[in-house]
This record gives sequence, structure tokens and C-alpha cells, in this order.
Amino acid sequence: MAVGGGFEPSNQKEYPGKLTEKVLVTCIVAAMGGLIFGYDIGISGGVTSMPSFLEKFFPNVYRKEESDIGTNQYCKFNSQMLTMFTSSLYLAALVSSIVASIVTQKLGRKLSMLLGGGMFLVGAIVNGFAYNVGMLIVGRILLGCGIGFANQSVPLYLSETAPHRYRGALNIGFQLSTTIGILVASVLNYFFANIKGGWGWRLSLGGAGIPALIIIFGSLFLPDTPNSLIERGRHDEAKERLRELRGVADVDEEFEDLVVASEASKKVEHPWRNLLRRKYFPQLTLAILIPFFQQMTGMNVFMFYAPVLFKTIGFGNDASLMSAVITGLVNGVATLVSIATVDRVGRRKLFLQGGIQMFLCQVAITILIALQFGVSGNAVELPKWYASLVVFFICLYVAGFAWSWGPLGWLVPSEIFPLEIRSAAQSITVSVNMLFTFFVAQIFLTMLCSFKFGLFIFFSFFVVVMTLFISLFLPETKGIPIEEMGRVWKTHWFWKRFVNGDDDDNGKEVKF
Repeated sequence: MAVGGGFEPSNQKEYPGKLTEKVLVTCIVAAMGGLIFGYDIGISGGVTSMPSFLEKFFPNVYRKEESDIGTNQYCKFNSQMLTMFTSSLYLAALVSSIVASIVTQKLGRKLSMLLGGGMFLVGAIVNGFAYNVGMLIVGRILLGCGIGFANQSVPLYLSETAPHRYRGALNIGFQLSTTIGILVASVLNYFFANIKGGWGWRLSLGGAGIPALIIIFGSLFLPDTPNSLIERGRHDEAKERLRELRGVADVDEEFEDLVVASEASKKVEHPWRNLLRRKYFPQLTLAILIPFFQQMTGMNVFMFYAPVLFKTIGFGNDASLMSAVITGLVNGVATLVSIATVDRVGRRKLFLQGGIQMFLCQVAITILIALQFGVSGNAVELPKWYASLVVFFICLYVAGFAWSWGPLGWLVPSEIFPLEIRSAAQSITVSVNMLFTFFVAQIFLTMLCSFKFGLFIFFSFFVVVMTLFISLFLPETKGIPIEEMGRVWKTHWFWKRFVNGDDDDNGKEVKF
């Protein structure tokens, strides 16, 4: 038993197998589903800081930005319509993830990825040719539907395909491709913003079609997971697929465990109602709180509005876009650190270290912004060394998130659910993530106007709470086969009271 109730696995079941070239290629291709999510995160803030885009679609914001050079910088981008452009996508993703859970379970993970890529492609085309705000919102809703399907299916696909010893690193490939999408979008924004004629934003928005095509063509060639094939009664094909993925002929033990899990799942007539059974309370709690806390770090809204935020604190247009590129690069490199360490040091240590680092950086950023802008928000020209210091702490904050809450916020929920509730529970995770992404994105600019530099203190409070929560309530899950995950709850100081007991007790629903 680790400090704070963490569980260190011992004597866990070891299935034969190795990290084969086939499973590596398969997971890399599947992880490309994160590109569409990352590209959208990176592109949104960039186009909303382009004067030509604001002038065409949000003229009130454009006029305010042009005239407010000497006044309150905290409120210059405060517009509910502008934030609706960004956040409408995540409301659509929330709804579509519920539909995606049914598709993922009944028709397989790869079809869900294919549908997600298709809807994202159509949304990119609509946005690229948009001539009014209505078209922009319709395009964003289609993009959101695509992200809902991809975020539902890709983490499950990766967790089910990867050997348990490498599950953490391979699953984080999804987050790595997300950070690559953010970085590519930031770089493109920087160059497209300088195109003469002011139509570069069309290339930025329409460029989302490229990652959509990657996931579409990738999913066409991906095999279904053994778990999904077993769920649909294709046992012989599933066993052969498992042999290919593990690189050994003897997969009988793992295959039989998958079949047993599948048979148990088929006895569940209502997986959504089944989530409320007492024995699944630990998983349900984490499925809700981990994505909630992930969004309350403030990281995603920072990435949405990075160029806008940098302009707010005194950077010029090009400088703000370049600063977003720098933070995007840090995001990608730090995710590689997580890939290299997650299956060695474990999930808990990365969560805890990242939380402490983010808190300290948010405090430092608050102080630096407060010293320059105070509560009045009057514009000042930041000295070069001062601006560099702000960017330095923002980069440290981004790094802390990128090797902890960023990838682990998707990894841990996708690996803790038993097969009978896996698809439904993953839908809960995606829905909660998208709900609070929508909520925070929608109110961020208003909060910046109202809270001023105190906005970073607001997010740092949640970082403290979530770090304490992980310390007390998250068991260690590294190195445990996904179908054997149930036993970590039985040895945890708190969760064991919900999962230990006879079958009648486990059949009870949790009363809230």
C-alpha cells in the first residue's frame, strides 16, 4: 500500500507476448485520432486573434480591440458570440459521444473512428467556406460530432490493443497526436495570419480537413480489437488477431479471460443502468471527476485562447502567435516525457508531480500579471525580459500538464472499466470532459474580464483539490492487465467498502 492509499500491484497476472511491430504500427495509426482534437484546440485561438477574421464575423470585437489600445486589456475580447464560436463544438461533442458509445459497442471501435473522421471533414469544409456566423457555428457542431466519436473510440481502441506492460505509453500516443495537432495548428496560424488579403483564416479552418483525412484512411486499414470481435461473436478471428498483436502462438489464457469478460458483459441488459451498481461506484466516480478536474486546470481554455491571452497581456499579434507556437512545442516534448515514464514510475506519481508544478506556476503567473496590469488592466508595453519570464512560467505550467493531467486524464479512465460497462463509462468520461470544456471555454473571456489576474488563482484552487484527490483516492494501475483491473479496488483503503461483499450487495444501485 502506497502513501495516500495508492495500490502498488504485486503478483499480477502476466500474459505472454511482446511489443510487436504490428501492434506498434496499429497503435500509432489509431492514435492519429487525436490530431483532429488537437488541431481544433490550436486553430481556434489563432483565428480569433486574426484581425481579418474578427472584422468579418465579429465586428464589435474588432472595433473594441482597435479602439481599446489604451484601456482595460482584460475585457477587450469579452464577447459571448466569440466564445460560442469556440465552445459550441464541445456541446456537440458531448451529445455525439453518447451516440458514439452505442456505435462503438455494437459496430466496433474502428467504425466509430471512421464516422468521427468523416463528420470532422465535412465540418472543416463548411468552416473553410463560411461567409457568416451561422455557417461557422454549423461547421463547429459538425467538428464537435467528429471529436465526440473519435474521443470515445480511440482511447478504448488503444487500451484494448496494447500489451498491458506497454498500455500506458501506447495509450498516451493519443495525447501525443493531440499535442502535435495543437503545434501544427499554431505554426499554420502564424504563417496564415500574414497572408495578404486577410483570407488566411480560411486556410486555418479548412486545414482541419487534413487530419480528418488521416484518421479516415487510417481507420479503413485498422483491424478491430480482439475485445470488440469477441463482443460480436467472432471468436476465431479474435484469437487470430490476438496472436498477431502479441507476436506469440500461446494466447489461450488472455483469450479465455477476454471471453469470460465478454460473456459477463452480455448478461448486462442495460449498461447505463449498470453503471449505478455499487461495485462500479469507484470507476464511475473517477469517470466523472478525472475529466472534470482535467478541464478545471484551465489548460484547454489556455490553449484555445493562447494567442488572445498573449495579446491581452501585451504581446503584439505576431508575437502572440509565436508564443503559442512555443507553448505548443513544449506541450509536445513534455508528452514524450510522459510516454517514456508512465509505465515505469506509474500514474500516481506523474499526477502528483504535475499538479504541484502547475500550482506553483499559476501562482507565479498571477503575480507577474498583477504587477504589470493590476486591477485596472491598463495597457503597458512589457519589457522583453519580463515578457520572457511570463512565457517561461507558462511553458512550465504547460509542461506540468502535458506529462500528467493531459495524457493521464484520458489513459486512466479508459483502462479501469470492465468490459460490460466500458463503452458506456467511456461515454461518461468524454461527455463530462466536453461539458466542462464547453462551460469553461464559454465563460473564460468573461471571467478574465471580471476576475482579471485572479483568474489564475481560481484555476490553481482546483489544482490543489485535484492533487489531494489523486493522493487519497487513485490506486496505481500500471502493469495490470485491463481485464484484471477490478482487484485494485478491492485492496484500496476507501474503495474496498464498495466492491467487497457478496453478489447481492454488488447488485445494489448507489444512492446519491
